[in-house]
Amino acid sequence: MAGNPRNGRPYRTLCKQQRAKRLPCWWCGHDIDYTLTGYAAQRSPWAFTLDHALPLSRGGDLLDPANARSAHRRCNSQRGNRTHQPQPRASRRW
Repeated sequence: MAGNPRNGRPYRTLCKQQRAKRLPCWWCGHDIDYTLTGYAAQRSPWAFTLDHALPLSRGGDLLDPANARSAHRRCNSQRGNRTHQPQPRASRRW
């Protein structure tokens, strides 16, 4: 039985390459705190996570660099397996 592919060297290499780009979150557009590592990164909603433009549950490739995106942990979790970005809310006029 094979282990979790997200623990393998190819996946860790892809994460390292994406992290080195220091891109903002592709979902919300805000800066990611790349200084967070280890346990702090696991707990912070503003830490880097590797997201996939086409979710794995919808047939996206785990190791395809063209499918890899930088995201906040919070944004990645809230997005789930949706493929479209939410529309900005219009402000109310009072």
